[in-house]
Amino acid sequence: MNIIDHDRRKWLGLSVAALGLSLLPQSALAALTTPRPRILRFDNLHTGETLKAEFFDGHRYNKSELIRLDHLFRDFRQNEIKAIDPKLFDQIYLLQMMMGINKSVQLISGYRSLATNNRLRQVSSGVAKQSYHTRGKAMDFHIEGIKLAHIRKAALKMRAGGVGFYPKSNFIHIDTGPVRTW
Repeated sequence: MNIIDHDRRKWLGLSVAALGLSLLPQSALAALTTPRPRILRFDNLHTGETLKAEFFDGHRYNKSELIRLDHLFRDFRQNEIKAIDPKLFDQIYLLQMMMGINKSVQLISGYRSLATNNRLRQVSSGVAKQSYHTRGKAMDFHIEGIKLAHIRKAALKMRAGGVGFYPKSNFIHIDTGPVRTW
């Protein structure tokens, strides 16, 4: 009985994954399945740094470009760097493909050390104690000229992790954790 249940769950999971992929726009599906370079442009709004990075060469992640991205996403308050989950870059790349844009992403917050996160929690109720930012798995951003509501809609459609909507503060949060929204 366990073998049948296990196989059934596996097939059910594969079916759900296939259905999810089929619901993506064709350009987004092609971006995931076609071996081609993935390039992102970022502006770090706190440090003034800009970066254009080909983080995936069509077959594998580019380690030197990921290191450059880790530096850009660093906790600038503590000057502390942590490896950022490459799936986060995949998410923002896919988000742009789904929206049909290729604009620079305005990074507000990437990695946050525990010290920085705890300090921010003291002044804001919107900072989570177990934040994915402290794990290198989250970012807060906006894209100049694109309505936040449109970015949020595309991010929710991806069902790739957490999506937070902060229109008063002019940013969207995405992370590589479980699918959830706020």
